[in-house]
Amino acid sequence: MAGRFIVIEGLEGAGKSTAAACVKDFIASLNVQLLHVREPGGTELGEALRELVKRPDLEDAPAPMTELLLMYASRAQLVETKIKPALAADTWVLGDRHDLSSQAYQGGGRQIDQHLLEQMRDMVLGSFRPDLTLYMDIDPVIGLERARGRGELDRIEQESIDFFQRTRARYRQLAATDSAIVTIDASQSIEQVQHDIQQALQHAVGQWQ
Repeated sequence: MAGRFIVIEGLEGAGKSTAAACVKDFIASLNVQLLHVREPGGTELGEALRELVKRPDLEDAPAPMTELLLMYASRAQLVETKIKPALAADTWVLGDRHDLSSQAYQGGGRQIDQHLLEQMRDMVLGSFRPDLTLYMDIDPVIGLERARGRGELDRIEQESIDFFQRTRARYRQLAATDSAIVTIDASQSIEQVQHDIQQALQHAVGQWQ
């Protein structure tokens, strides 16, 4: 089977790691090669940028536009040096976040103009898009409680609840207008979430074959 790019998106505490494990199990059943990457990060350069973007103790914290540019610098490096070569070799790629995160976090949360974000996306990525995005939808209050339970929060996780409400609203807005994005109710039981993810994957693979 040709390589496919599947992305998992969502707020902090939405269960992206659980979702990733479910997707990995499904892909393993297809007997195809898999590359798992994350954003920001996934390359030596990207991981260094991730450290800068997420550090909570930086005195010179990134301005919203600086943050956006760092995200796209990391993304461009990952897409060009890892994701596209893998897809060309018929390897499937599972991404922990991709461009939808910038549209939601920097667009919704930081309130950067949506038209500017679309221009940035098109300039950096061209027509490159995921084949399927699983958006794990969760109330930010619940998600942040889960995130705090994991330990110390990073710089972005320490933003106000209003920031995350705006981010979620943008996620939902974008998901409602893109047939390649499937919304999963992440507040359900783990068993139901896994079932819904498997259903979405089966439907997508059925269309790709």
